[in-house]
Amino acid sequence: MLILLKYIAKLLKALSSEASPAQIAGGFVLGMIIGLTPIMSIHNLLIVILIIILKVNAGMAILSFLIFSGIAYLADPVFHNFGIWLLEKENLQITWTSMYNNEFWAITKFYNTVVLGSFLIAVALCIPMFPITQLGVVQYRKHIHEKVMKTKAMKWLKGTKLYTIYNTYQRVRG
Repeated sequence: MLILLKYIAKLLKALSSEASPAQIAGGFVLGMIIGLTPIMSIHNLLIVILIIILKVNAGMAILSFLIFSGIAYLADPVFHNFGIWLLEKENLQITWTSMYNNEFWAITKFYNTVVLGSFLIAVALCIPMFPITQLGVVQYRKHIHEKVMKTKAMKWLKGTKLYTIYNTYQRVRG
């Protein structure tokens, strides 16, 4: 229960932070890619490097990763079927063979149906998810943030000793 509250607090903090909606959306979609694809894939290392280099919200990337990891578990059969369909397409056989025989492309494990299918679906989902997330952040800040801060639950949370300690820690940490 406490872990769930911790992640809800991180989500609310990210949404009301000084980070731009684009930074939050960027963290969301990069975390989504990592969450939807098998964790031990080389492209996930590149995504983590992107999260570090780009000024995206790392907290949102972690939260998104956790959410989409659960979704990926349920969607694995879809990823597998899509990967099989792509790998068995007759007109792509030369491409797949060339990639498999090239050392760089071989380490990507795109010969694996789940890796290929999940990666391409995740990248395709970035196209609608980035602007949807940006819009969601803007709308949250505009219409919902003040209402959330005035709820009894939030007032209760702000009155707890744990919140006071956390707030002090955040101020000292900078």
